[in-house]
Amino acid sequence: MRLPAEAVDGTVLIEVVRLSGLPAGRDDPYPGTVAAHWAGSDAAAALSLMASLPGSEQHRCGFSPGWSVRAYDEHLGAALFEAAFCFTCHEVRMRGTAVPPALATQYFDPDSTPAQNLLSLFRGAHE
Repeated sequence: MRLPAEAVDGTVLIEVVRLSGLPAGRDDPYPGTVAAHWAGSDAAAALSLMASLPGSEQHRCGFSPGWSVRAYDEHLGAALFEAAFCFTCHEVRMRGTAVPPALATQYFDPDSTPAQNLLSLFRGAHE
């Protein structure tokens, strides 16, 4: 998976969100409950894991993501990016101030070891 390099370099905090639906509007965040905050080496490890996700082809499911991550810089203002993961259709949708259009929709192999490790991190996340 390709991540916006400048955003990765500037990320100091990742918010893990258990999603409950799709955004109401184009610029709204994905709704859900914050499950955890990762900073320091935990954030760096999660970003590295996301960057190591191997690509895949699209599978049709209607895009029903279960988890998202929001990456923040030191100012903790608007998210640099939010990435919503659907492990059924192999799709991740990214948006935010640091996301170029070419990275907005990507596909990953949910059965790969990095994807399964990421899913385990998500499922184990709690405040």
